[in-house]
Amino acid sequence: MSINKVKGTYDVLPSESYLWQALEQKIRDILGVYNIKEMRTPIMEYSDVFHRNSELSDMVTKETYDFDDRGDRRLTLRPEGTAGIIRSYVENKLYASQELEKVYYIGPNFRYERPQKGRYRQFYQFGVEAIGTINPALDAEMIILAYDFIKRLGLKGVRVRINSLGDETSRANYQEALKNYFMPHKDELCDDCQIRIDKNPLRILDCKIDQNHHAVKNAPTPQDYLSVESRAYFKEVLEHLNAAKISYEIAPKLVRGLDYYSHTVFEIEADIEGFGAQNVLGGGGRYQKLVSELGGPDLGGIGFAFGMERLLLALEAENVDFAKEKDLDAYVIVFTDELKKVATSMLYELRLANLVADTNYTGKAFKGQLKQALRNHAKYLIILGEDEYQKGMVAVKNTETEQQEEVLISKVKKYLVEKLEK
Repeated sequence: MSINKVKGTYDVLPSESYLWQALEQKIRDILGVYNIKEMRTPIMEYSDVFHRNSELSDMVTKETYDFDDRGDRRLTLRPEGTAGIIRSYVENKLYASQELEKVYYIGPNFRYERPQKGRYRQFYQFGVEAIGTINPALDAEMIILAYDFIKRLGLKGVRVRINSLGDETSRANYQEALKNYFMPHKDELCDDCQIRIDKNPLRILDCKIDQNHHAVKNAPTPQDYLSVESRAYFKEVLEHLNAAKISYEIAPKLVRGLDYYSHTVFEIEADIEGFGAQNVLGGGGRYQKLVSELGGPDLGGIGFAFGMERLLLALEAENVDFAKEKDLDAYVIVFTDELKKVATSMLYELRLANLVADTNYTGKAFKGQLKQALRNHAKYLIILGEDEYQKGMVAVKNTETEQQEEVLISKVKKYLVEKLEK
């Protein structure tokens, strides 16, 4: 019997984890500049947080992992980050202490969909939510942040695609227009889209099966049904982007994949070798009813998310050298069992000085220990031999210059700290 990982999941091995850590640190550093603080929510919520009557996207209706716990409560592993953040915002009454709450999250989500490169059933996202007000300048700030983040990662050809779904009235008028438009084509569409015509015609526009159907390509756009107020709002968002000299493209049919969006929606693309048309790295939009649907006051918000697996694939494809695995500062080579306790004491002293130090624990001979030290790119070897130890000394060798010196055991830490600082 072989035990393998669950389909659609993956392991991050020790040789790869430094890339994840570097990306997470980059996220924290950049979002700190924008005065955005981290928020952590559970990976499971009561199912009602996601399975709302207003949310009929495939992600919620087809792809969630739902289960009953031992108390017969219906739970769902989170398929996306926003709803859990809003649930916590409402439950903890964060709206009472601050007019605007700007938070970010990093963590795993779960969707039951067909696994492919860069798309898994357990996947990591980082996202940002700005909750508490509706303001075109805030919409622009979130777009600028998403754009700035991808630029700072070192990816090229970064572009913003943006659209407006308008306010509630605009969206309702557009939904009705889509329903009337698609009805004559009903029999030509896939089974899911035939149901969507009545329930949620907006979702037809991002159907993967019917995306090239002539009716979908020629469908009316949200722009055709914007109210005067919605047009003015969208115009102001664009003016803020112009003020920041952020180039963008208006994408009339961009609707994004979730039903809670209204007004501004956007995506961030980059030119990535080998990604073809699938170069969208992330996106998001404004939501007006999500806070009130989850029991809070009538407050709007805007957010976006990026898939971290996709970002790492993009950085690899573009050969962006954004992270370096930390090398060993020192490796202690021990000749005899009697000196292993000396090595233990020495390692602890070195680590107290924040030096990255290690030794061998598998009983290898000198050659094997040397090989392991070099494989770990140790900058210095500390060679603990019996003769040197009798004199209170160790041999310290620089692996780059191959220069070797005898150093008092009591001075090894000071010696290495000074050498490494140079």
